[in-house]
Amino acid sequence: MKKILQLVSNDFEDLELWCPVMRLREAGFQVDLVAEKAGVYHGKYGVPCEVPMSFEEVEAKDYDGILVPGGWAPDKLRRFPKVLKLVADMNREGKLIGQICHAGWVLASAKVLKDRQVTSTPGIKDDLTNAGATWLDKPCVVDKNIVSARRPPDIPEYMKALVEVLNNQK
Repeated sequence: MKKILQLVSNDFEDLELWCPVMRLREAGFQVDLVAEKAGVYHGKYGVPCEVPMSFEEVEAKDYDGILVPGGWAPDKLRRFPKVLKLVADMNREGKLIGQICHAGWVLASAKVLKDRQVTSTPGIKDDLTNAGATWLDKPCVVDKNIVSARRPPDIPEYMKALVEVLNNQK
């Protein structure tokens, strides 16, 4: 069974966190929630998320991919050196990195966007292009191991792409 990390911090976009978790679990993948410390975190709309593990308890080598939610959580997540290391290690190993909406901030801070094609909410287009990416205004973009989407209405295409990349990953 493939194992995926779902990063969590307060003010995540509820749909952008929970839809991937539920869809990947439904497809038979193990999805582990991880945050600064174990505890309960809340989305932008108040939906709670109980997280059993801290960033310091996980290593990229033990997982097949990582998901970064949108909302305001990415601005908090990118401040943790361990989060940036997890994302950089996943990228170096060619493992899935899923990003949606504002999640691209984390990838920019992890310095994994040079010469990559991605999408995001248009509000962070400049951040991603300044990090070396080519930004595309499409619902979902797959560039090798990085799967990106713009916003909640694009979740169906994003979910299909995440499952496809994971199923094709060695």
